[in-house]
Amino acid sequence: MLGYMNPGSLKRTVEGTQVWFYSRSQEDLWHKGEVSGNYLNLREWYVDCDADTILLKVEPDGPACHTGEVSCFYTKWTTPRVLDELFAVIKDRQRAMPDDSHTAKLLSEGTSRVAQKVIEEAGEAALAAATGDTEGLPGEIADLLYHTLTLMASAGVSPNAVWEELRSRRG
Repeated sequence: MLGYMNPGSLKRTVEGTQVWFYSRSQEDLWHKGEVSGNYLNLREWYVDCDADTILLKVEPDGPACHTGEVSCFYTKWTTPRVLDELFAVIKDRQRAMPDDSHTAKLLSEGTSRVAQKVIEEAGEAALAAATGDTEGLPGEIADLLYHTLTLMASAGVSPNAVWEELRSRRG
């Protein structure tokens, strides 16, 4: 898990055998496990090269996460990598233009045709959502993402340009 410390929580952790954090929302010290009984027993600690981050190695008395998971980091984040991998395949098809490739055929029809496919797929995804087709919606969104990535390749826009634009809009 990731937690914040202030001088008071650091002092209590170093002087004792269990981990204390600083709750920014409560503006108070927080003894991890005080409510759940799932204390974090300090075994080792390390400081980074700038001495501004501490890594604590602990032995938990139970799950560290409030969800009951062993760790708060149990969800693998794969989406951007999957989209980047798909974009790489699309770019490969664009370079090689194999005869048996749907992607190469679509790209050979030009950016306007690819843009039409994006509009078509967006409509299908919106219709699936509007009609409550929760089984079909993931497939429609996958089609929309594929065609959007194909449009990006056709127009010469990289995924990183889109990721950066999204990051700049985050409030």
